[in-house]
Amino acid sequence: MTFATVLFYLLAIVMVVAAFRVISAANPVTAVLHLILTVFTASMLWVLAGAEFLGLLLVIVYVGAVMVLFLFVVMMLDTRLVSLRGGLKVYLPLGLGIGLIMVLEMAFVIAKLWSGAGEQAPVAADYNNTHALGVMMYTQYPFAIEVAAVILLVGMVSAIALTSRRRRDVKHNNPGDQVRVRSKDRLRLVSIPSQTEAKSQNNGESK
Repeated sequence: MTFATVLFYLLAIVMVVAAFRVISAANPVTAVLHLILTVFTASMLWVLAGAEFLGLLLVIVYVGAVMVLFLFVVMMLDTRLVSLRGGLKVYLPLGLGIGLIMVLEMAFVIAKLWSGAGEQAPVAADYNNTHALGVMMYTQYPFAIEVAAVILLVGMVSAIALTSRRRRDVKHNNPGDQVRVRSKDRLRLVSIPSQTEAKSQNNGESK
């Protein structure tokens, strides 16, 4: 068994375990940290397989957008920010451990590529990896792309449903009722005598 095979299985095990922790962790911070590890490990697998473009794309797009995803989770699931700030020391060892694993993965993959990358496949001089990837996605695998789009759409609808759930501590407004409201239902004109007239009336009654 070669070093590349052992490294592939190690990365695969790390990715499967981290992905399981993403869906099983009760705390959103723990889930997001394991999601970073999952996506980064997947990018290392792509680089190890020779698809550097996909690996860099995963790191730039997904790992770079994890902080936005974290804010998305906090806003949609109504997570208390005070409790998250208070538990910084609790999450620090987990974050440092995940960061160490990412550094080791990157070091092993780069060492494998530098030490024994092997001969490259023969391609034309004007070969474009990105163009070939796009052609393959939309000609040979259009059904898989459509399934992925449907999954993302379901996730977006689920997020909207979580946001629109009934909450007792929030006052909801009905825009239709606000548009149909009439002025006489909300405004009442009352004739109140002035303070001077009230004094004069009191003086007349006393006399």
